Amino acid sequence: MRKLAVTLIGMLGLLFLVGCGGGNDESSGGATPTVSGPAAAVAPGFREGAPAKDSPAPADSTRKEVITGSVDISTGDPIAGAATVTDQVRAVDGRIDSRTEQPGTDKRNARAVLSVRVPADKTDAFISGLDGIGTVTRVTTNRDDVTMQWQDLDARIRALQASVDRLRALMAGATNTADLIAAEEALSSRQGELDSLTAQKRSLDDQVALSTLTITLTADDERTPGEADNFWDGVVAGWHSLLDWLHDAIVFLGKALPWLGFLAVIGAILWAALRRLLHRRPKTAPAASTTPEPEPNHPAPEQHSTDPKGASGADGPGDDQTQQP
Repeated sequence: MRKLAVTLIGMLGLLFLVGCGGGNDESSGGATPTVSGPAAAVAPGFREGAPAKDSPAPADSTRKEVITGSVDISTGDPIAGAATVTDQVRAVDGRIDSRTEQPGTDKRNARAVLSVRVPADKTDAFISGLDGIGTVTRVTTNRDDVTMQWQDLDARIRALQASVDRLRALMAGATNTADLIAAEEALSSRQGELDSLTAQKRSLDDQVALSTLTITLTADDERTPGEADNFWDGVVAGWHSLLDWLHDAIVFLGKALPWLGFLAVIGAILWAALRRLLHRRPKTAPAASTTPEPEPNHPAPEQHSTDPKGASGADGPGDDQTQQP
């Protein structure tokens, strides 16, 4: 009994101590013991409203793409191939925007160029089907993402449409002329901008719905018709080239002869008129000479020579004759 009493007293004391400890915890503000270690991370997506990492991606239908490209095909008959391409475009509910055909001649190969519009979701299948026409030598496709542009146009159109509806309601409830005129002016401006944006969105929708492809069909032989590929063919080609040049020269000379005759007649008329004009021109008297006339020669004074032979020399037959009576 004594041991049992001691045990009971010990248990009561332990319970008392536990009760005091719980009271101290409550009096201290109910703080919970801290646990060492890394704190639990909070997903930033729930805090900032961002989509969860495993959230599904937007549907492909919301992506707007404009597909353009070109296809080069080598075939034996480009003209017939162009007709086949036209049938395939109509089979996929597409359309032909332009078609140019150049039949082959002795100096050039046949060629055809088509600009076609096919549904965007059938573009790859349509290009694959072109293998039956000939040999596809080159394929080029380009996809431009215009999703943001399309969404911007759509938002602006919806905002303008709401503004137009409000202005019409204001016009219906206008009580004076000034308010009615102001509402009409605002409505006219909004309606014009709305129509412009609607046309842009319609054009963009058409580009998104239908791909634009340029298909070029050429002949299998890339060599120009008549081009020589050996020595004898080169000689023959040179001879024909010479004949063609002579033919062209004769034709040119024939075309130039009338012009040469016409120019010769005009030149003769001008020359005759010029000569007649020169003959009719009056002759003018020669101008007086300004050269000074030479002065008359005066006889030089007689000079006496001191030479002793001069006296005998001065007496000559002439002197004797003059002294004779």
